[in-house]
Amino acid sequence: MDEDIQTGQGAAEEQIRKSKALRHRCAWLLGSVVVLAGLLMVTKTESPAADAASPTPAAIEGPYFKPNSPKRTSLLEPGITGTKLVLTGRVLSTAGKPIAGARLDFWQADSKGEYDNVGYKLRGQQFADQAGRYRLETIVPGEYGSRPRHLHVKVQAPNGPVLTTQLFFPGDRRDFIFNLDLVMKVQEAADGKGATFDFVLDVK
Repeated sequence: MDEDIQTGQGAAEEQIRKSKALRHRCAWLLGSVVVLAGLLMVTKTESPAADAASPTPAAIEGPYFKPNSPKRTSLLEPGITGTKLVLTGRVLSTAGKPIAGARLDFWQADSKGEYDNVGYKLRGQQFADQAGRYRLETIVPGEYGSRPRHLHVKVQAPNGPVLTTQLFFPGDRRDFIFNLDLVMKVQEAADGKGATFDFVLDVK
């Protein structure tokens, strides 16, 4: 009988030892999971690319740029005909910060696809406000030769490099200059069309 009691006690002690060992392993695994989760959260939070944006692609200047265009936010004037277009957007850094005072110099063809190379019709420059916003009143340009409709623009942060590019309309024909990353968001408006496009400059 004493042997039975000793055997029972030994089994109980062995069970307690195994239970303690199991609890120890579970606690170690849980701690490892918590540490790993914490490291992943820190890595994600501190990742410099989390809010980064790619710079707006450049496009060729073309033959009809003229410097010293007048400062104005509306290119509409007597003699300009066509569908009204209001383009709005922001000028941002690759970190997503607005670039106050960025210069935007626009030029384009008229509704027949012709450029004014004598004066400054459908040409003008403006500066983004403190929130990096800009607004341009113009018309939808016509197709120039075999090219799709487009707007030319030079964008420059204060004391920064100049981005020369073009903006395109959705659904238009494509050529070797066309870039999907340069397509504006366009919608119908009561008096014409509205469009939006945010420029991202390669500055911090």
